[in-house]
Amino acid sequence: MSSLELHPLFIIPATSSPVLSFQLFAFALISAAVFTLFYVPGGLAWALSRPQRRHIPGPSGLPVVGIVAAFLGPLTHRVLSRLAAASNAKKLMAFSVGFTRYVIASDPETAKEMLSSSAFADRPLKESAYELLFHRAMGFAPYGEYWRNLRRISATHLFSPRRIAASGPFRQEIGLKMVSEIESSMSLHGAVEIRRVLHFGSLNNVMKSVFGRCYDFHGNDIASVELKSLVREGYDLLGVFNWSDHFPILGWFDLQGVRRRCRKLVERVNAFVGNVIEEHRAKRAANGGADGGHGGDDGSGDFVDVLLDLEKENRLSDSDLVAVLWSVSDSDLPNLPYLRAIVKETLRIHPPGPLLSWARLAIHDTSVGQHFIPAGTTAMVNMWAITHDGSVWSDPDEFKPERFVEEDVPIMGSDLRLAPFGSGRRVCPGKAMGLATVELWLAQLLQNFKWVPSEECGVDLTEILKLSMEMKRSLVCKAIPREG
Repeated sequence: MSSLELHPLFIIPATSSPVLSFQLFAFALISAAVFTLFYVPGGLAWALSRPQRRHIPGPSGLPVVGIVAAFLGPLTHRVLSRLAAASNAKKLMAFSVGFTRYVIASDPETAKEMLSSSAFADRPLKESAYELLFHRAMGFAPYGEYWRNLRRISATHLFSPRRIAASGPFRQEIGLKMVSEIESSMSLHGAVEIRRVLHFGSLNNVMKSVFGRCYDFHGNDIASVELKSLVREGYDLLGVFNWSDHFPILGWFDLQGVRRRCRKLVERVNAFVGNVIEEHRAKRAANGGADGGHGGDDGSGDFVDVLLDLEKENRLSDSDLVAVLWSVSDSDLPNLPYLRAIVKETLRIHPPGPLLSWARLAIHDTSVGQHFIPAGTTAMVNMWAITHDGSVWSDPDEFKPERFVEEDVPIMGSDLRLAPFGSGRRVCPGKAMGLATVELWLAQLLQNFKWVPSEECGVDLTEILKLSMEMKRSLVCKAIPREG
């Protein structure tokens, strides 16, 4: 019997050639490398990074693509929460999506350590955000002097306590317009689609603060129709999963058409916002170069005038102005503690940004707990997992506003048990204005109407994650006017 008949697989027979020996050796080496790359904790992107003395636990996922499937569905936050629990990695979990390296915290202490660290001062820049000029707006601009300048301008002239207080009457006026629209919808249709009412109210609230005017989204006004279309397209592009963000070679082909759509949208945004800027400049020229005192932080002007006042001082180009602008009675509220508790409990059980909307990027090598985090790692916080953790909240799946009457939990970023606006350097600068607006409008809607479910639609709390978390089926209900 020949040696060729006896040898097991991969044992080279005496009669084999050097070429065959090399081929088998290469096959074995490649097999070992592939196994190492694809099955280390965290997956391919972590395997390609600097060797770790202490691996961060996490799923390997599928070869090459990692756990990309989690980002293709409507409930990414829930999938990541289940993976963290299965990997015993609630504090910190590593995973890969293509060649993008991630860590995610589902624990308040770890989340606070990450978000308060100067190492995570940047945001990862998606292709859509870059193409839409957001790399020059406050949300995505890299940490540094330019970003600090934008932050200072916004904090001083757009979100200052004085300006928020001064804009209270306008927020109240928008609330009353929504009340009128609800009454009209009940008269015409016998029910109200709440999302539509709140969407256009919120959009006008922002447009008044930024552009100094309101829009009629229910008519055929050209500017209103265009603005509505711009916002819808921008929202879709920022929320879509783009394969090119995680597989750079695909960027050459733009298979999803994201880059093409972004560039078309930028042309329209430049034209729309450019017209607004020119209108303001023309009015200022008619006043001899002054804005008539409307650009201050007393709430009497708008943010366009503020930026035009600061244009030379802060060396902002027209393109910078477009990028910045495109991205962005209260006195009774302190006497309504239960209303504030309702808002907090809603933000807890249905956080609008369950993954805190936009992640952070490690700008240099750092550590989280006992784990080494290489520069370039994308860091996320699963706020939904934290707010639904039984070890953090009692009865986490129950809607119980009373919990916030018994304990006044801060929600502005100091307590990571509930931080819907984020925390640290990249905390949402408009958090105070946003909270004041929500509380005022909720008070107005509850004061004017008793709300009951629609017999045809009912209430379906099924959620879907896009750029933010929404109800999968818009809430349609009946608003019954209150007596007196």
